Amino acid sequence: MKSILIKFLTVLCCLLCVNRAFAGDIKFVQITDSHYEVGNDYSKEVLEEAVKQVNKLKGVSFVVFTGDNINRPREENLVEFVRIVNKLNVPYYLAFGNHDVYKNVGMSKVNYIKIVKDNNVFYKPSSPNYVVKKNGFVFIVLDGAKEVIPGSVGYYRQSTLEWLDKQLSKYKKYPVVILQHYPIVEPKERKSHRVYQPEKYFKVLEKHNNVIAIVSGHYHLNGEQMKDGIYHISTPSLIVEPNYYKIIDIVTTPGFSPMIYTELKSVGVKLHLAIFR
Repeated sequence: MKSILIKFLTVLCCLLCVNRAFAGDIKFVQITDSHYEVGNDYSKEVLEEAVKQVNKLKGVSFVVFTGDNINRPREENLVEFVRIVNKLNVPYYLAFGNHDVYKNVGMSKVNYIKIVKDNNVFYKPSSPNYVVKKNGFVFIVLDGAKEVIPGSVGYYRQSTLEWLDKQLSKYKKYPVVILQHYPIVEPKERKSHRVYQPEKYFKVLEKHNNVIAIVSGHYHLNGEQMKDGIYHISTPSLIVEPNYYKIIDIVTTPGFSPMIYTELKSVGVKLHLAIFR
């Protein structure tokens, strides 16, 4: 009887794993809404301290900055931001927020990426939407920012959602984590910050079963909730006291869904009356 049970469990694990690529464990750090501004010593101090703390963490694969990396879309802000985060000991990736780009003042998405690459020869992404593969996981950085008339309402264009649909089909055997600025599941109801027509985004997700988490910022709030089998993670702003960033640890066991563990860490820099919205 015991041997039959063992055989049954073995077959069950094989069925659960069929058509799935095996993923290992992975740990990464999310930093969001840092709102770096040249001349604002507080934003500099907080960002530099965050980089120092992350460099002391063990086992981190990468850092993702999920938008509003700079407070105003100016080249000098981005150049200095990149100079500071280049001190990270691990690769980093960037998403756009509503404070990052504004085409009318010369900071288009194309120019933003060029400035980053000009100041970091190791930075690989060359478009607003891109894929990063690590340790059996697929991370999709998704752009919901507007560059012509920036605003706090997120806008995932139809072309962006079509691209996402193709990536989810392409990597259907892999567990996928989406990294973005604007959450589609709000940590708190706020009409001024929500996504325009989020139902279109949800329709894409409904076609696939490989997205395990969506990691966002924007609201300056902490929130984690499960919706339709996807773990939606929102993280507070780095610039707002107590200056949080988040460690996200994904642990896998063959035959079972990945387990996601998060930990908020405070940079611990005292506020100098700097408030960003």
